[in-house]
Amino acid sequence: MITFIVALIVLVLGYVLYGTFVEKVFGIEPERKTPALTKTDGVDYVPMSGWRIFLVQFLNIAGLGPIFGAIMGIFFGPAAFLWIVFGTIFAGGVHDYLSGMMSVRKGGVSLPDIIGDELGNGIKLFMRLLSLVLLILLTTTFLSGPATLLQGLQALPTLSFESATIPLVWVLIIFAYYVFATVLPVDKLIGRFYPLFGAILLFMGLGIMVVMLGWHSSEMPELTDGLHNRQTNGLPLFPMMFVSIACGAISGFHGTQSPLMARCITNERQGRWIFYGAMVAEGILALIWAAAAGTFFADPEQGLYGIDGLQAFAAEHKGENIAALVVDRISRSWLGTIGGLLAIIGVIAAPITSGDTALRSARLIVADFLKLDQRKIPNRLYIALPLFIAVFCMVFVDFNVVWRYFAWTNQTLAVFTLWAGSVFLYKQSIDSKSALRKYGYLMAIIPALFMTMVSVSYIFIAPEGFNFAAKGWSLWAYLIAAVVTVSLLTMFCYWAEKQNKKI
Repeated sequence: MITFIVALIVLVLGYVLYGTFVEKVFGIEPERKTPALTKTDGVDYVPMSGWRIFLVQFLNIAGLGPIFGAIMGIFFGPAAFLWIVFGTIFAGGVHDYLSGMMSVRKGGVSLPDIIGDELGNGIKLFMRLLSLVLLILLTTTFLSGPATLLQGLQALPTLSFESATIPLVWVLIIFAYYVFATVLPVDKLIGRFYPLFGAILLFMGLGIMVVMLGWHSSEMPELTDGLHNRQTNGLPLFPMMFVSIACGAISGFHGTQSPLMARCITNERQGRWIFYGAMVAEGILALIWAAAAGTFFADPEQGLYGIDGLQAFAAEHKGENIAALVVDRISRSWLGTIGGLLAIIGVIAAPITSGDTALRSARLIVADFLKLDQRKIPNRLYIALPLFIAVFCMVFVDFNVVWRYFAWTNQTLAVFTLWAGSVFLYKQSIDSKSALRKYGYLMAIIPALFMTMVSVSYIFIAPEGFNFAAKGWSLWAYLIAAVVTVSLLTMFCYWAEKQNKKI
């Protein structure tokens, strides 16, 4: 319990202290008019109230990540708590704030254009492709996950394949909803109903926390249990844990979502609590679910304590969607029939609503590229229909496979966003006389370097990559990642020196 309480306090202090620091480094201009006011179109650029935008942003970025990702991450042991806390404060919060506020400054453009403006047109084209791949993979996972949970509530027909069992009816229902949410104006469905779902998700997370602290505190994992890798699959803690826990620490997907709300905020003062604050709220939710999963399956009579019990449960249900089963078991057991049902509905709503905003973001990325006006419904459908077809086809691929590829693509996208943020902040620092802003770019470049190491080493070590771990070549993966990371830092320093000579 001590680890959990301290982690919770540090997350809150991180928002108050480091969030303020990030805001000062960026240098907000409250008098500057935002894109919501200068480009109002009644579809995507729509002014909304700050509290509404915060809840929509939280729900958009939450999805399955801080729940499913945190549950899968705690398999690595209590070290997951450290990554959730420090990843949220020093990486995820910075990433989300910069992607949102850079979009505001650049007129509400999508993530590939943000990155391309800072890193070049070649990178812009690559980011358009990478972002679309990510969003299609993410929508697929955020369609399959809630469909599986809904299938557990009411038995309906399924389709069985060699790689997966698809809850067909729920997939079709959720998919039909995606069509409407992707095409309708942002304030008609998303802005009106999503704040309610966001509040439910937070409230139910709080309910899980209260039960856990009140009745199961003695069974909770602690840092004193050791930071060693608790996984039984032979994969190393670094980088695997740092990819498994994405949305609860840092997630490239968030960078695709922040521009959606950047088109709705009415003052730059709102940026800290909407972008950085929503990330901290998500970190808290991830912390709760990681702790709950590591606590619920403890069975001292059987000699199973916390994470050991979770490992045993996973072994019994090998081949199934373990995270979805864990959510279902914990919610029903700890919150009773009604509370458990509401909790599951909240967990279902989060990925569904993230899935449709992922498709909306994909539509806007393509629209920005084609320069196609989105005020007309046929123009929106022209872009959206191919995206719908791609997602529906991906549903029939094994969920666990799609999730792993999404996880790497997700963190790789975060790497590019952080490097773009580093360049943006360095450009601001050149003429600045303030020491805070002069060296403020370090707040982006340090997590950029760390996440570069994570993403590059992951693709060499992971089974879906080059699988160096199985071959006993993990050291080579780390060496390659280190060379790439140092090379990028060298390129940045060379570029920075050229910028200084231009003064």
